[in-house]
Amino acid sequence: MLLATDLDGTFLGGKSIHKQQLYRLISQSHDILLVFVTGRGLESVIPLLNDPIIPNPDYIICDVGATIVDGKTLEPIHSLQSDIEKNWPGRLKIAGLLKDVPGLTYQEVPQQRRCSFFVEEPEVADVVAALVSDLNCDVIYSAGKFLDVIPGEVNKGSSLTKLVSFLGVDEEKVLVAGDTLNDLAMYNCGFKGVVVGNAEAKLLEATAGSDDILHADNPGAGGILEAIFHFPEFSTPAGDKFPQAVQAEKSVTNPQIVMMYHRFPYEKVIINGKEERVPPTSPNGILPTLQSFFANGRSGLWIAWEEVDNEGEELRNIYIDKDKYPNLIASRIGLTNTEVSIYYKSFAKEAFWPTIFAFIDKVQFNHDHWDHFVDINRRFAQKAAEQADIGAMVWMHDYNLWMVPAFLRKLRPDLKIAFFHHTAFPAANTFNILPWRREIISSLLQCDYVGFHIPRYVENFVDVARSLFPLEAIESVSCAPRFMTYSTAMGIDKMTTLIETEHRRVRLGAAPVGINVEYIKKLFRDGSMIERIADMKRQLNGKKMVLSAERLDYVKGPLEKILAFEQFLEDYPELHGNLELVNICTPPAKGMKIYDNIKLELESAVGRINGKYSNLNWTPIRLFFRSIPFDEILVYYGAADIAWITPLRDGLNLVAKEYVAVQGQLEGDKGVLLLSEFAGAAVELSYVILTNPYDPKALKENLLQAFQLEPEERNMRMERLYEQVSHYDINYWAEDFMNQAFPDRAMAESAAIYNVEKGRILI
Repeated sequence: MLLATDLDGTFLGGKSIHKQQLYRLISQSHDILLVFVTGRGLESVIPLLNDPIIPNPDYIICDVGATIVDGKTLEPIHSLQSDIEKNWPGRLKIAGLLKDVPGLTYQEVPQQRRCSFFVEEPEVADVVAALVSDLNCDVIYSAGKFLDVIPGEVNKGSSLTKLVSFLGVDEEKVLVAGDTLNDLAMYNCGFKGVVVGNAEAKLLEATAGSDDILHADNPGAGGILEAIFHFPEFSTPAGDKFPQAVQAEKSVTNPQIVMMYHRFPYEKVIINGKEERVPPTSPNGILPTLQSFFANGRSGLWIAWEEVDNEGEELRNIYIDKDKYPNLIASRIGLTNTEVSIYYKSFAKEAFWPTIFAFIDKVQFNHDHWDHFVDINRRFAQKAAEQADIGAMVWMHDYNLWMVPAFLRKLRPDLKIAFFHHTAFPAANTFNILPWRREIISSLLQCDYVGFHIPRYVENFVDVARSLFPLEAIESVSCAPRFMTYSTAMGIDKMTTLIETEHRRVRLGAAPVGINVEYIKKLFRDGSMIERIADMKRQLNGKKMVLSAERLDYVKGPLEKILAFEQFLEDYPELHGNLELVNICTPPAKGMKIYDNIKLELESAVGRINGKYSNLNWTPIRLFFRSIPFDEILVYYGAADIAWITPLRDGLNLVAKEYVAVQGQLEGDKGVLLLSEFAGAAVELSYVILTNPYDPKALKENLLQAFQLEPEERNMRMERLYEQVSHYDINYWAEDFMNQAFPDRAMAESAAIYNVEKGRILI
């Protein structure tokens, strides 16, 4: 068959899932000739030819039929082009003739053998038609505002007819597709046709009543798919190549998910001198879980930034993993190194990060950087607005995208918007130090759902919003038994789940992130991890290991812990030589200057303490300042008798959960988890030993308590913790969030848009 299709609103329009299915159908079949028939000039079509997702056309008819070229070489089809050229007087003559016509504005667009204008009134089209008739030119007037002057007797239909004849294609095997009156000429050539959904009303009227023209229900590419399986010339019940190709796509089509994150679920590495995209090095992060939502052909966009050399550089869409996730597209926003440094490494870490965690003495405000932050958030919103399906579910992640909901709601009110905070959320008297507090909260109130790790952060958000805008709490739920209430510093008994402002209702919820317990189990199945843990224990020579693992950050309280350990050694000399503190500090991202001082202070303190207490057989503190592979850190978790996790503030803390997950794989005596009251996980993990990281006395006394805990109680605590961590794992978190954020999705996902029956596709 030959598919002759308009571009904007037709071949490039419709739902993402339908576009992927149509494009794959064309790419996988050798029996489809693809012809772009467009009003665009050739220059504006060329970028599509470099898009790895869109199949390249065999031929291109552009400039409303005035240009016909080979889709591979872009050379004109001379025998056809020369006849058109003879009837073209040239742009300068047309422009000169029409320069004094009122209500006519010339369009400065790349084009050949065509002049395009904006018109203010329909009558202007008649005036122009009369003026250019003496030059043997025709006028095409469309959409109530566009006017094209083209060579006489030339249009999309006439050029397509000539191309079909030139190629010797059977006219019964031609399908034309369009969506505006500009495409009408293609439907008057005797070919089969489809007017896709959401088409211009005048085109629908002009093509009504013909058995050879289908008025499709689905817009864009979905409408073309309807036509392919509507006309028997292109699809047979016996199941020829077209139904077979789509048979693989017959999975239920659910509403599209648009994931908005600060990075993609892949990393770029150089292999044999060539840049390749590989899965993230940390398999236990949330990226693989988020990506799993796009399995089974689920339609999706993943919007994030990638670094580019030049400001304003556009990046085309690419497949993330075409085989595993055939309908998941990476929609990339290009940011230069300078833009990333300001947006992500400087401003966010100097203004937002210390505010979020209540370190207000470290806050720095820069209003120029705020403008830069807002601009990048606008670019994220514009990207989503341009590419999201109607009614898509948008899931945004973290404070780097705080301003996106405000822009996106205006651009696309049809979208369902959910936001999840991976950090803490501070109390009103802390958050409100931000000069841009109203803008940020106003933006978040444009969401349908805003999620946090724990109920305390939900209530902090409600208090902040109430301090800035009229607001009513409509619904609330009890926090028990999932969360601890009055027994910890971050506990709270009730959580608001629905608020109402003057303009809209916003649902709220708490969903603590879990970890991939199954992946950890898998690593332990062959017994090699157990052997590595046993080997590390042998190297300790009977000493107890106290493990501290954290990213280098003042929020994690690394210096406070080291100083408390110094006091512990001072107060309990009888324990010298019996235990070692292994302190693993993961370096921050390159360019994070704000952490330089804490690194120097930490190294100085460790050096002083080791110099004071160590001997030939014992070093009290072992400091590792480097990133450690995941499988290796699991060995430390398994060998550690005590995990001493004491952040001053922490949104949640996954290290604590990872430690529990590893201890749950071991036979015999278990370790002890000693956790800060100010980590979000403290209200989730009810069998830990809690400590106050701001109080050196509490730190050292709770460490002693953990050291002296009887084996029976240690084991009981760890078994209960493992039950919690393994139940509320990463998959539970993702599903829980989706169910809270998009409560109607279960109903939507039970309805199949596609049913494949006897080789036909019914839409």
